[in-house]
Amino acid sequence: MSKALVLGAAFVDVVVNVPRLPFSGGDVTGDLKSYRIGGSAFNVYGALRYMQASADLLVPVGEGDYATRVKQHLSNQGISLKLPVMGADNGWDLSLVEPNGERSFLTINGIEQCWKPQWFQQVQLADYDYIYVSGYELENLRSAKVILDGLRQRRPDAQILFDTSPRIGEIPSEILQYLLAARVMVHCNEDEIGKIMPDGRTVAEKAHRLFALTQSPVMVTLGGQGTYYVDGTATGQVPAQNVPVVNTIGAGDTHCGGIIAGLMAGLALPEAIKQANQLSAQVVGQENGSLS
Repeated sequence: MSKALVLGAAFVDVVVNVPRLPFSGGDVTGDLKSYRIGGSAFNVYGALRYMQASADLLVPVGEGDYATRVKQHLSNQGISLKLPVMGADNGWDLSLVEPNGERSFLTINGIEQCWKPQWFQQVQLADYDYIYVSGYELENLRSAKVILDGLRQRRPDAQILFDTSPRIGEIPSEILQYLLAARVMVHCNEDEIGKIMPDGRTVAEKAHRLFALTQSPVMVTLGGQGTYYVDGTATGQVPAQNVPVVNTIGAGDTHCGGIIAGLMAGLALPEAIKQANQLSAQVVGQENGSLS
């Protein structure tokens, strides 16, 4: 049976509804909706757990007010805490949600940007067939090198899914060069692939150029237009599900988890993407950004 490792962060999302984003020097009144446990890795794991796929969550949980919230939520959900650490609190973000469901983040980083080599002693990398990595944890060069060194312990046939994240432009070039290599699937949106492959004219051209580097599936989410993919044997676009949008928090993360779960279940890539589209549609239609 296939098994996945979801590596990254568990955050606290402070969700505020706003009529519009504030401009420089402006003043907008918001409606505080909730404090939620999120973070890309946590949301990806939520999708895998929802699909009953075999997966472990490896996120550092530190000490402080936000770490306490994360610990309590993991305990309430029956999720194993594999990485209790000391030295800093968990990160959090202010998530501003506009009436159309679009969200903008102000992020305060925490312990998830301080990865240490000994943290990888909590898992056996050779046990995993799929490993999820987010760009959010790779912009700090020192921490990114620790993560990539840890990933070298994986089996040669293990597949990494690299979720580029909106922070793709902040990831050091040497880290990107390592990741854009064989057996690394790339999941991104249209803006993000434009930053990776700035010379391409169309999404299809950029995706094919990226596939030439990774020789592994490239998936580009296109919002309401669905997901474009290249996998070496076929290319195509899987339509999105049209649903009323409550907010888009966690949609891309859930999409990643749905793809991994589908591949673990033996689905072909287009079918795995179709499943991921269904799960992400479910998330954008609810208040919570995770299926966990």
